[in-house]
Amino acid sequence: MIQLPELYSKHLKKQFSYSQYLILVILINLLQDLHTVRLEELARRFPVPIQLRSRVKKIQRFLSLAQFDIKTLWFPILESWIKSECQLNKTIYLAIDRSQWRAINLLMVSLIYDNRAIPVYFFLLPKKGNSNLAQQKQVLEPALRLLKDYQIVVLGDREFCGVELAQWLSQQKKVYLSLRLKKNEYVELEAQIWFQLSDLGLEPGMACYYQGIKVTKTKGFSGFNLAAKYKRNYKNKSSKEPWYILTNLDNLSAATDAYAKRMGIEEMFRDLKLGGYNLEITQVSDRRLISTIILITLAYFISILSGQFIKQKGVAKYVTRPTESHRFYRRHSSFAIGLHGQNWSESNTFFQDVVRELLRFSTAKNDYYRQGMRAKSLIQQAL
Repeated sequence: MIQLPELYSKHLKKQFSYSQYLILVILINLLQDLHTVRLEELARRFPVPIQLRSRVKKIQRFLSLAQFDIKTLWFPILESWIKSECQLNKTIYLAIDRSQWRAINLLMVSLIYDNRAIPVYFFLLPKKGNSNLAQQKQVLEPALRLLKDYQIVVLGDREFCGVELAQWLSQQKKVYLSLRLKKNEYVELEAQIWFQLSDLGLEPGMACYYQGIKVTKTKGFSGFNLAAKYKRNYKNKSSKEPWYILTNLDNLSAATDAYAKRMGIEEMFRDLKLGGYNLEITQVSDRRLISTIILITLAYFISILSGQFIKQKGVAKYVTRPTESHRFYRRHSSFAIGLHGQNWSESNTFFQDVVRELLRFSTAKNDYYRQGMRAKSLIQQAL
């Protein structure tokens, strides 16, 4: 069983009674072990000697607690970590994105970190479909206030390309933007000469950058820059279409490199869903769903930090397949390494007597076993 890091425990013990804190620790451990947030699955393994239905109700009551507020529960933890991790002159990248499944529509702002994203703030939209400007500002404002001491670049895909949002972001202190425009958007590149972005004629390997453009014919917002890039075809991979990026960053590479980091939030959503905690199969709703997402956020961040520690100690190969030298992208994220590291460590502990007997039959490999035992010890330190 993992113990919550001091970064967590110091704050969370102030928010919950001690019995509630213990339930929180148990649920985070179950999330890491079962890789699911389905209530009945958690209840089946919940180690309290009461009937299954009573265990389900106990977890439901816990998820209904008023303490599950992201600003009071998660913000202080994230802020403490950022202060220890990021210098004040460091640029922080925030990605805004939306994920929808069944009747659930989640709008989230996340901090890009280690090719992934860490949830910062989120809320549930009242209906299906795209978010509007008011909702986008509502989800961004708390994150911008939390990170007001840092230079921030906000990243967004074509849902968030509204020039009103860009105008609002550009008015905030120390805030930059890199928002992808739709290809049918009109821009004024020369006085009174409007182009539709799709008519710029970019082909794979081409890029261009324009300063001081005006966007949209009807409202004519001006003072932005346009960075356009069509990725070069590489082996069997090719881009379907160019990026057209609305930005106030001062050069092409700054804008396109920033926007490329946005993919971290898509990877994060995959981790929260099928690739990690199976969020999309949960049947809880409203307050309990918010509590569940906060619970996942706590577990997810622990796995990322654990995975980084395991990589730094050079023992990641004991829990995941190593990345081949010819691979451009790494095979496993810090999140996956941390999650699998805990699972392997717990398996070692559970079967330690059997394993001890098993190793007696392969004494010729004792040197390798000793290396593995050292790796296990280092992985347990991460937990």
